[in-house]
Amino acid sequence: MIPIRDTISSKNYPVVNNVLIGVNLFVYLAGLFHGSGLSRFDYIYGLVPARYSIPQIASYFSFGQQALSLVSFMFLHGGFWHLLGNMWTLYIFGNNVEDRLGPLRYLLFYLICGMASGMAHLIFNLHSNIPVIGASGAIAGVMGAYLLLHPYSKILTLIPIIFIPWFVEIPAFFFLGFWFLMQFLQATGGDSAASGIAWWAHVGGFLFGMLFLKVFLCLPGAGDTHGISRITARKKTNKLQVIRPVGFENDPTLYGTIIITPYEAISGAYKMVNISWGFYKKLFRVVVPSGIKDGGVLRLKGEGKKNTDGKAGDLLLKVTIQEY
Repeated sequence: MIPIRDTISSKNYPVVNNVLIGVNLFVYLAGLFHGSGLSRFDYIYGLVPARYSIPQIASYFSFGQQALSLVSFMFLHGGFWHLLGNMWTLYIFGNNVEDRLGPLRYLLFYLICGMASGMAHLIFNLHSNIPVIGASGAIAGVMGAYLLLHPYSKILTLIPIIFIPWFVEIPAFFFLGFWFLMQFLQATGGDSAASGIAWWAHVGGFLFGMLFLKVFLCLPGAGDTHGISRITARKKTNKLQVIRPVGFENDPTLYGTIIITPYEAISGAYKMVNISWGFYKKLFRVVVPSGIKDGGVLRLKGEGKKNTDGKAGDLLLKVTIQEY
C-alpha cells in the first residue's frame, strides 16, 4: 500500500516539516561524497548500541560524539529509496501534526520522537555493533500523533494490482493501525535482527509519538503567534482533491463540488481530482479558469454515468470558494 495523500488540509504551510525534508536530503547528498568512507561516516554519526553498552568501544568516543549520535542518526539514510520512502511519508503526515502543534513545538516533538525511537532500538539490541540510520523512527512518532489527531481521516492509497494502479481511500485508523501491527509483528519475530531494519525503533517511535502528543498539547504554543500564522497561511487548496459525486437514478449526469480559495478564484488553478463513485475510481486534471465565481460550474464531458445506449453523461463540479 503506497499512501498518496490524506484528506485533511492543513491551514498553514508546513515550514518546519519542509525544512526537515530539506535537511535530510542535504545530509544524504553530503554522505555521497564520502565514497568508500561512507561506512565509517555512518558508524560515527549513526546510532550504534554497542557504543553505549560496551566500555571498550565507548572509550573511543567523546561525550559530545555520543550525544550527537542520538540526534544525527535520524538524518542519515542507507540509499535513495530509503530516503524517498521516509520523506514521502513525512510529507503526507507531518503537515497536519505541525499545523496542530505549531512550528516550534513540532520541531521539538519530532526530535524527541526520533531520540526516543533510537532508545527503544538500543534497549532491545543492547550489544549490537551495527549502526542504525534513518528518520523512520521519528516519522513513526509523527504517524502516531496523526492517528490521535485525525483517526477518521481518509488516506488516498495506491494499491498496485499487477500493472493496474488502483486508488482507494482507507481510514487513517485502519491504515496506521495496520502499519503499526506489521512493525510489531516484525519486531517480535525471531529473525527481526537479521532483517537489517530497526523494527523496535518504529514501534517505539509510534507509541512515544502518541504519548508525547498528549504532553505537547498541554504545553504553551511557543512561537505560534498570529504573525507567524499570517505568514504561513495557505493561499491555495491542495493540488489533489478527492471528490465523491452524487447521481440520480435516471440521470447520467454526476454532481460534485471542488473547493478553491479566493486567491485561486482570481488567478485560476490546476487541480488533480480523484473521482470516487462506487467502484468507479479515476484520477485526472481539472483546469479552474481565472475569474470564476462562487457557485460556478465546471463541466467534464463524458465523466458521468453511462446511459443504456453506452454513452456517458457529464460530471458537473460546482465551485465553492472559501478561505483555507
